[in-house]
Amino acid sequence: MQQITLDIGTPLTPTLENFFAGPNAEVVSHLRQWLHDSAHSAGRSALTCFIAGAPGSGKSHLVSALAHALGEKGESMGILRPDSPAAADFDPTWSAVVLEDVHALDVPLQHTAFNWFVNAQTYQRAVFATGNTAPRALVLREDLRTRLGGGQIFQLQALTDAQVRVVLQDSARLRGLVLGEEVLDFVLHRFSRDLGSLMPLLTALDHFALQTQRAITIPFIKTMLERL
Repeated sequence: MQQITLDIGTPLTPTLENFFAGPNAEVVSHLRQWLHDSAHSAGRSALTCFIAGAPGSGKSHLVSALAHALGEKGESMGILRPDSPAAADFDPTWSAVVLEDVHALDVPLQHTAFNWFVNAQTYQRAVFATGNTAPRALVLREDLRTRLGGGQIFQLQALTDAQVRVVLQDSARLRGLVLGEEVLDFVLHRFSRDLGSLMPLLTALDHFALQTQRAITIPFIKTMLERL
């Protein structure tokens, strides 16, 4: 019997179009407006936008979607994460910068983030930042914390179970998959209900279905999990 090696495959590229906004339509509209304005004006807006939310709420999807949208136009943005090198330099050719998961930045990276922020303002570049809570509650160096809180702040709201089901069904449909109601019930009762956990699971199901040429059923999912 052939041994099947399971991996999660290639996830769908994060875009604003495949982000299920639900109760978070305002932040998606704000990001779309920035992309539109930056493409139709001679100068860049040096806005500051902070997106707060729990793990799996979609923060990374949104900033990755911005990077993807700029990349399609031949532009780039700098992204500073907790695992970035502390000596990362600011690049004036960037169209914007992202400071991701600022709540997890250590002291050297907070220094780098502050440097990027100051340079972004100097070069009239937008700053998009994400964290697990609003800036006023962050434990960061004060000059960085106050700057992060000086612009537009969005708090991502959790999706309802019904909305999560819609996201999973729509995402599965984009991959050519069908998720029956009994499969959705099984998944939502046995796995974490945040999309940050469910979307990689859907990618794994897609990849395993392609390998085995089987429909997605509850026995199918159990078989896949046994091979993880």
